[in-house]
Amino acid sequence: MDTVILFDFDHTLIDCNSDPWVVNQLGATQLMNSLMRVLPWTSLMDRMMLELHQQGKTVGDIEQSLKTIPVCLEMIRAIKSAHSLGCDLRIVSDANSFYIKTILENYDLLQYFSEIHTNPASVDNDGRLRIFPYHSYTVAAHGCELCPANMCKGAIVDGIQRSFLPESKKRFIYLGDGRGDFCPSLKLGSEDHVLARQEYPLWKLLGQNPDLVKAQVHSWSNAKDVEDCLSKLLMP
Repeated sequence: MDTVILFDFDHTLIDCNSDPWVVNQLGATQLMNSLMRVLPWTSLMDRMMLELHQQGKTVGDIEQSLKTIPVCLEMIRAIKSAHSLGCDLRIVSDANSFYIKTILENYDLLQYFSEIHTNPASVDNDGRLRIFPYHSYTVAAHGCELCPANMCKGAIVDGIQRSFLPESKKRFIYLGDGRGDFCPSLKLGSEDHVLARQEYPLWKLLGQNPDLVKAQVHSWSNAKDVEDCLSKLLMP
């Protein structure tokens, strides 16, 4: 059976949250903290990109900050190993396309992923990085009560599952940590697996709602745990 591996990004593929990493390094932490209570997260990050632009920070400065984010060696090995075994690797993340692609390219990992589902980002004519919600707040609200307004990862996973022919059996492995990873975990079947980061919101939600979960649940604390778990699950 072919295997599709779905990676969350922040606090999963990388061991930090890329959004505050950039804001903190470029000196806009105070404003971010003051606006955090009044703006949805994706809108907040777009607003912070405006602030950085007005302060004279460039897209190049943002790229350099992103390139200082570490990716654990064990995670890099796990990605390359899974790909070499024929797995289809994809990212489902509430970060944004500019951040994710910049970090993956910096570690020469972008080539291993067939798709990246995340909030779109682009540089406008003024040289400012813009970040937009994956699901429009007004045009096509997803209606899921488990997920933030800008992204239902469950809808994304459902779409990925439906993209395969019925006779094409696929086994899914989902890696995540946050509250937004709970909904997609509920889309998986009994032959699928969820790797939930121990003591993080996803792990707690899965433990609190065992009757809702069909997939087999595995806990992990660090990249070495992920490498070991994937190695066992992908063993011929």
